[in-house]
Amino acid sequence: MIEFAVPETIERQRVRIEEFIAQTVIPLESTAYEQGVDDGLRIRLQAAAREAGVWAPQVPSSLGGGGFDFVSSAILLEEAGYSPLGPLALNCAAPDEGNMHLLEKTGSSDQRERYLHPLVAGDVRSCFAMTEPPPGAGSDPAALRTTAERLDGGWVINGRKWLITGAAGAGFAIVMARNIDGSGATMFLVDADNPGWQVGRHLKTIDASMPGGHCEVVLEECFVPDEAVLGEPGRGFDYAQVRLVPARLTHCMRWLGAARRAHTISTFRATNRELFGAKLSSLGMAQAIIADNEIELSASRSMLWHACWIVASGAKGTEASSRAKVFISEATSRIIDRSVQLAGGMGTSEDLILGRIYADARAFRIYDGASEVHRMSIANRVVRRMSETPRTNTDQRAADS
Repeated sequence: MIEFAVPETIERQRVRIEEFIAQTVIPLESTAYEQGVDDGLRIRLQAAAREAGVWAPQVPSSLGGGGFDFVSSAILLEEAGYSPLGPLALNCAAPDEGNMHLLEKTGSSDQRERYLHPLVAGDVRSCFAMTEPPPGAGSDPAALRTTAERLDGGWVINGRKWLITGAAGAGFAIVMARNIDGSGATMFLVDADNPGWQVGRHLKTIDASMPGGHCEVVLEECFVPDEAVLGEPGRGFDYAQVRLVPARLTHCMRWLGAARRAHTISTFRATNRELFGAKLSSLGMAQAIIADNEIELSASRSMLWHACWIVASGAKGTEASSRAKVFISEATSRIIDRSVQLAGGMGTSEDLILGRIYADARAFRIYDGASEVHRMSIANRVVRRMSETPRTNTDQRAADS
């Protein structure tokens, strides 16, 4: 039997998060965007989240988190995403959330103690350093150019990274590098005070809801000991999938909440504004916007929950997460865009937060795999399945015609 009812315990926690976002986080948005989102604000918000009992819902309780499973997290992280600052407050924002998952799954006991526990506690931030300037790795991880050479007692990493979210002020990085001997790629834990780790300029991007910016990084003769290898040498690409599949879906959770916020703001405005002698919400074109947003919110949520269920069942979920990431990133973009349109001139401003959500959400169609790359991957999988599946006579005639 397929069950869609939300358990009472999850609903209670969702309401708790809803109230925390409304009462504590949203009132700080205007000041945050005027003064900048920094670690001082993060620490303040996270202390309030702990006190409110909404801390890190996606992290196992044994590590100090809320202990909710992946499907339940889809509900709770959507609620956190209702404010652009909500995931930061609850310690379920990228890149830390994905790094927590990766460290839990692949880290040694010493690495979990040294890196994972402080990250879950909010004592430090982290970053994930894979993306490189062209012709290096971006949508194609196989283009990785940063190198790692094994020496006695450790490794030396050399290369350049860019668009590394949260690099400025991060306590440590998970760095992806290609083994110089051709044995694959390896992930390394690099402390921020390592002299070979050099954070450069902040790239000016349109989003502005996380501390630490999006930075260029140079790794120059960056020596790390053998115990800094995350998991096993040469398995970096495998571990990237361990991180990226659920991370795509947690992005979907958070941005679905932001899209719902945009839709709520614009619909409320439409129901309280008169134009041409009638409520804006009574006009046909406005009703079309409202209806299309409702439809795409519902469709996105259904696809998201199904993909989360696939991953929670133990399957890799690569194709399901790709489908969800493409559809939800593009659907939420349409929802937010329509909401800006419905709200009119004020929809472009940060007074209604719509302008901020619009700017922040645009990158969602690019990071963790651009829509075009996921479409290519999905199509290749479908074609491969078709080539391996015996066809009936009717199928054969249709294919040959």
